[in-house]
Amino acid sequence: MTDALHAVMAEATRLTRSGRLDEAAALIRRTLRGGFAPDTSSKTSDFSGHEPIDSTCRVIDDIPQLTPPPDSGASAHGSRHDAGRSAPSSAFEATFRSLRTGLESIITKPSQANPDIQAGGQFMTGSFTNPAGTRAYKLYIPSGYHGQALPLIVMLHGCAQDPDDFAAGTRMNVLAEREGFFVLYPEQAPQANPSRCWNWFKASDQHRDHGEPSILADMTRHIVSTHGLDAGRVYVAGHSAGGAMAMVMGVNYPELYAAIGVHSGLPYGVAHDIPSAFAAMQQGETAALLQRESSFPAALKALRIVPTIVFHGDRDTTVHPGNGDRVLAQWATVHSGAGRKLRVTANRGQVPHGHSYTHSIYHDASGQVVMEQWLVHGAGHGWSGGSPDVSYTDPKGPSASEEMVRFFLKHSQGKP
Repeated sequence: MTDALHAVMAEATRLTRSGRLDEAAALIRRTLRGGFAPDTSSKTSDFSGHEPIDSTCRVIDDIPQLTPPPDSGASAHGSRHDAGRSAPSSAFEATFRSLRTGLESIITKPSQANPDIQAGGQFMTGSFTNPAGTRAYKLYIPSGYHGQALPLIVMLHGCAQDPDDFAAGTRMNVLAEREGFFVLYPEQAPQANPSRCWNWFKASDQHRDHGEPSILADMTRHIVSTHGLDAGRVYVAGHSAGGAMAMVMGVNYPELYAAIGVHSGLPYGVAHDIPSAFAAMQQGETAALLQRESSFPAALKALRIVPTIVFHGDRDTTVHPGNGDRVLAQWATVHSGAGRKLRVTANRGQVPHGHSYTHSIYHDASGQVVMEQWLVHGAGHGWSGGSPDVSYTDPKGPSASEEMVRFFLKHSQGKP
């Protein structure tokens, strides 16, 4: 059966790369319903297929707690609950999940939502160039904008996404219209990454004033300057590869971004190429993080620690949920290195007819909230509380967009 699944993956990948997305999608649907592997001996194939919440609060600890890895013997992609099953069944299901995740990562669901229509706001297309390169973007301007200094949230999409898909899935433009802020959606170029992933894992794209961080930072400054926005209320958030890149931006530009949001992302500097990126995504090894603590810019310890809100599903088989813990642990390590101690409280809650979650809040010595973590129980690799009509969302979770906006607007800083 494993060989058959590999054959399905290979055939669906071939169909996708040749532009035959409908056939690839049909093959995926058929396989997930228990269909058979394709006959790959022929060069041509025709797979039509058949076709606010009550909570309690208590002090948990004074240090970040890391999510333990799956029980010994379970797949790195698997749920913790898989360990008790028989070995053949677990191995088959792990391979099956790996197949599904791999195929879904290269085939984007069709976008049915229209992010342009948001109560009169404008959704403009633009392009920005600096010495490091050129990237397209879309910019949402709320209808209430009349030249005043509004906040800006920069939203970094995940792999196989684009600004329209990400805007529709997160519904961030709806919140921008309601709360009065701009939203900038930079777009990764396929020439820079064929899967449209931000290159958070490349050493050349992890440092200040180099590569993609340089482009994104200068693009942010350009939008703030051009529209007269509030330079003290600029934020960056992202999902998956975009979440990892949001962490890169927070680490390298703490004077530019007042707070960051990391959804299903990874810590800073835990990878330097594609193999190490997959290792970090699948295993979330503590050792890998500790070995790369020195990769934090030396000047960071002398600067402000950027307030951070993290969302992650505990059933995420694409990016190990332990990575969410380690994003916070990374900041907390720097925080404690400066002689400051964090106090952590936790709330348990339940979305009506949806997922339960654990909401952890990190306070500094003065009582200010500097970090938050939302661990969504039962959720996978999708934007929590997002629209069901587009890719990589989980409508059953608490709204990551609502909570990030709330968190962001409570944090500001002086103009850079």
